[in-house]
Amino acid sequence: MAGNQISEFMRYLAAHPQAEENLPALTSLSAELGVSVASLREQLEVARALGLVEVRPRTGIRRLPYTFLPSVRQSLSYAMALDETNFQRFADLRKHVEAAYWHEAVAILLPEDHAKLKQLVTRAWEKLDGRPIQIPHEEHKQLHLVIYGRLNNPFVSGILEAYWDAYESIGLNVFTDYAYLREVWEYHQRMVDSICNGDFNAGYQALVEHADMLADLLDHRPANKKP
Repeated sequence: MAGNQISEFMRYLAAHPQAEENLPALTSLSAELGVSVASLREQLEVARALGLVEVRPRTGIRRLPYTFLPSVRQSLSYAMALDETNFQRFADLRKHVEAAYWHEAVAILLPEDHAKLKQLVTRAWEKLDGRPIQIPHEEHKQLHLVIYGRLNNPFVSGILEAYWDAYESIGLNVFTDYAYLREVWEYHQRMVDSICNGDFNAGYQALVEHADMLADLLDHRPANKKP
């Protein structure tokens, strides 16, 4: 059974799902679970690395709401350390995830989400048309995350957020071509206009076309800049 593959400490967490519960001290948990304090301490470190709990000197151990991001982030960072081209593989996964969830995601966006998307596009064009020109990276990141933000699916959000962490770690947020940026935001403008007009198929087409631009960008980076 899958439940038998997790540690005693994680099983205890799963049995006490309150989002911000303060947990007993390890000595108390040791007596309750029949596990040594040393073993629990090791299990606690794993749970902390996975973002399941936080440990503070005064407040002790506190379980956190579940998020997939810490697991994906650590695994992806290791994969990229082993082979830098794993970023391209993960980017391809992210592309397919966004495409698969597009219609479901945009259909449940609220008017305030539409307004936020419009603001992000406006801010991006202001940066691109400004003097000096600024790279609208944060707007790029937030636009994609807002589009998928109502799904209430921690696995989708974990993959998408980990992608942007990796994107920044290899410098794609600072390395780009001005013509490329303008083309990207023309696609984003089409996506947002389509979402707000209810033409989700047109927005999907713009998403798919613009997603292929990343591979071209990576192919044309200087050799010492490639991930």
